[in-house]
Amino acid sequence: MKIMKYRPVFFAISLLVLIPSLYFLIRHGLQPAIDFAGGSLLEVRVVEEIEFSHAEVEAVVSAVYDVDMVQPISHDQYSIQGDIISNDQKEQVLALLAERFGEVEELRFESVGATVSRELLTKTITAVILVAGIITLYVWRQFHELKFGICAILAMFHDSLVLLGAFSILGYFYGVQVDILFVTALLTTLSFSIHDTIVVYDRIRELLAKNKNVRFETIVNTAVIETLGRSINNSVTIIVMLAALFMLGGETIRWFSLALLIGAVTGTYSSTFIAAPLLLLWDDVRSKIRKRRR
Repeated sequence: MKIMKYRPVFFAISLLVLIPSLYFLIRHGLQPAIDFAGGSLLEVRVVEEIEFSHAEVEAVVSAVYDVDMVQPISHDQYSIQGDIISNDQKEQVLALLAERFGEVEELRFESVGATVSRELLTKTITAVILVAGIITLYVWRQFHELKFGICAILAMFHDSLVLLGAFSILGYFYGVQVDILFVTALLTTLSFSIHDTIVVYDRIRELLAKNKNVRFETIVNTAVIETLGRSINNSVTIIVMLAALFMLGGETIRWFSLALLIGAVTGTYSSTFIAAPLLLLWDDVRSKIRKRRR
C-alpha cells in the first residue's frame, strides 16, 4: 500500500484546517485570561432560581468598577473580569448582586498585576522557543541530518497552530479564554507531536541502514505503514480518556481537557501524515534546486 502517494491530499487537509486557524488568529487573536491580561476575576453563583441575563450582571457590577467581560459559566454561575479591585470593592460587588438577584455565593476571586502578567507572557513565549530549538538540535543530532530536525519542528508548529486557531475560534464565538493551563496543554501538545514523529523517523533510519539501495520514498512509506498501527493504538487510549474528561470533568478543567484532546488528535495525524511527507517534500525541493544549478 503506497500511502505516501497521497501526500498532496494530506497537505490539503492540513491547509483546510490551518487557513481558518490562521485567519482567526491574525484577525481576532486569543482571549487572554487574567494570567496574561492582568486584572481581577470574580466567579459567583446566584442561589435563587430567577431569570436574568449577563448584561444585567454587567450593569450591576459596572457601578463599582470597569468590567471587561461577564461570561456565563452555567445558568446560575458567572465569571466577571475587569480592572484590579480590592477586597472591599469585591464585597461591595457581592452586596449589589445580592440586592439585585438575591443570595449570591462567591466561588472564586483572584487578582494578577500587569507586571506579573507581562512576565508570565514573556516566560511562556521563551519556553516555547527554547523547546522548539532544543528539539530541533536533538533530532538533528540523533538522525545526523538537518532535514529530520526541521521537518519535525514544522510538524510540531502545525499542531500548535491548529490548537491556537481552535481556541481563537472558541474565544471569538464562545468567549473561551487562554490561561496558564492552556500553556501547559500547548507544551504537552508539542510532546505529543514530537513523540510519535520520532517513532516514525527512527523506523525510517533503521530501514535506511538495512536497505541502502531502496528509494527513499519506499523507505518512508514502509516506515509509516509499520508504525501507523502502534501510533493509532497509543493515541486512541489517550483520546478516549481526554474525551471523557472533557465531557464529565468540572468547569475548571473543561477547556484544558479540550486543548489536550485537540493536541492529541492533531499530534497523531501530523506525525504520520505531515512529518513523514515533509521529508519527501524536502528531498523533492532539494533535487529541483540542484537541477536548476546545473
